[in-house]
Amino acid sequence: MAQRITKITDSPDSLQTDPSAGTLTGSTAPTAPDRDLERALGNRIRAIRRQHDLSISDLASAAGISNGMLSKIENGGISPSLSTLQSISQVLQVPLSSLFASFEDRQDSSFVRAGQGLTIERRGTKVGHVYQLLGHALRGDVVVEPYLITLQENAAPHTSFSHAGVEFIHMLEGEVLYRHGSETYRLREGDSLMFDSSALHGPEEMVSAGTRYLSIIVYPRTEP
Repeated sequence: MAQRITKITDSPDSLQTDPSAGTLTGSTAPTAPDRDLERALGNRIRAIRRQHDLSISDLASAAGISNGMLSKIENGGISPSLSTLQSISQVLQVPLSSLFASFEDRQDSSFVRAGQGLTIERRGTKVGHVYQLLGHALRGDVVVEPYLITLQENAAPHTSFSHAGVEFIHMLEGEVLYRHGSETYRLREGDSLMFDSSALHGPEEMVSAGTRYLSIIVYPRTEP
């Protein structure tokens, strides 16, 4: 089956206006929700409720509130009163302050200095592919893994990678023939490729020595 290639062009209509900053951005991602505190609070209550193996009905009944109200609280849709939160914390047998703890640390960040990325052992490292992890996130609905990949002089072709999610590649140096499924792409400095990473993929031929590229893998975070 032929694969469809989408070409992205810059145009005023494709840019999104950010009213708060008064500037244009190229992202079409939605703005961050206004109810950050409510969402963090709701996620925390849901997580503790599940740890206690309680249903929404169990917790709502014990706390003296309706199922609908508890559902709205867990989804970050309303701002519950302190008395309601106190009732919930008593049923869950946790301090009231612990319900807010996740809001303080939910917006994590990762900073890696140049040349200090964590070297990761993956299948490709056996054939001269060096992976350096450039950051990580501890929370959120998705996992984002940014790698700096270096193909050494002795690197051998490896086109059998397959994993969940989407992968984005941006060439920094060199040239490589990169296979995805039944298609092969010649990637040079400045080129980018994004693809469904469940299909078999990987470098098929190292055209030049000293090839480096940025690889960002994104996939859903699964609950333990």
